Amino acid sequence: MDHSGGCHCGNITVSLRLSMPPDQVSLRSCACGFCRAHGTRTVSDRDGLFELRAADWSLVERYRFGSRTADYMICRRCGSYVAAVCATRTGLRAVVNVNCLDDRAAFTRSPAAPDYDGETMDARLDRRAANWMPAVVHGAT
Repeated sequence: MDHSGGCHCGNITVSLRLSMPPDQVSLRSCACGFCRAHGTRTVSDRDGLFELRAADWSLVERYRFGSRTADYMICRRCGSYVAAVCATRTGLRAVVNVNCLDDRAAFTRSPAAPDYDGETMDARLDRRAANWMPAVVHGAT
């Protein structure tokens, strides 16, 4: 199940391979202020693969907040949030905002709203290593 998309202006492009159809994938929109402000619907598939590219990396903001353990990839030109990427003990992992995908309407499940407040940094990184999908960021500077 291959999906593509990117930011609104086209500077950031993403490709996503999922192990199941989009209407069967669990979505999340965590309770943090960032996700609430952006209306996120994120997906991860530990058996999938996420790839991110940018035409101009100077226009990619790697925003970090809270525990500062993940880079939230935002286009500086159009403001789109496309994914969060985190280095874990199992390698680079990501969750993708399905709202940036061309076929976003195919992701029909209502997002769960987990609350990660109080989670230790080790627990957070372990959860991401186990649940987020393998990621490749091409040409990052």
